[in-house]
Amino acid sequence: MKNIVTVCLSLVMIALLGSGCATGIKESVGLALGAKGSYAPLKDVSASENARPLGEYQRFELGTFTDDFGGKVPSTVMQACRAAWPKELEDKKLPNASGGKTLIARGIIIHYEASGTLGKVIGPIEEVVARTELVDKDSGKVIATANCVGRTTTRVNLGADKKGQGLAKAIASWIADRYPEPTKE
Repeated sequence: MKNIVTVCLSLVMIALLGSGCATGIKESVGLALGAKGSYAPLKDVSASENARPLGEYQRFELGTFTDDFGGKVPSTVMQACRAAWPKELEDKKLPNASGGKTLIARGIIIHYEASGTLGKVIGPIEEVVARTELVDKDSGKVIATANCVGRTTTRVNLGADKKGQGLAKAIASWIADRYPEPTKE
């Protein structure tokens, strides 16, 4: 009987130590990669001969994003999104020419969630959701609409600024997935 108890306790200890290591690895990866960004198209870019139809645009700007969540969205969310925007364009190899045809991403924040104390302990998740439109700057025509999400899932990435960075990542990914592949020279 004593051996069974010892074996069971040993297995529990191994499981606890293993989960601690996994958490440490997850936090380290989260620190390196930052917040996550994802999108869900609602009205996608019009079909064309080009499978990636945004190729005519040479500049991508962030327009106005308003708080439609009862004033609960910290202003630092969009400040961080704007600060991260140039890096996200560069990471996705999207052009940022000073001239040329321009596409504006604008929208309303429809959901904002900050992790409470319990969430920070058992599995932090925070997110900001923005109903985002891609708008041709010259004509004002809305080309596409999607819900873009900035999400944090590790304790090292909690906070409004990280969610803003994730939102920039989501919007840039949405555009990049519809932009022609860079030509190899």
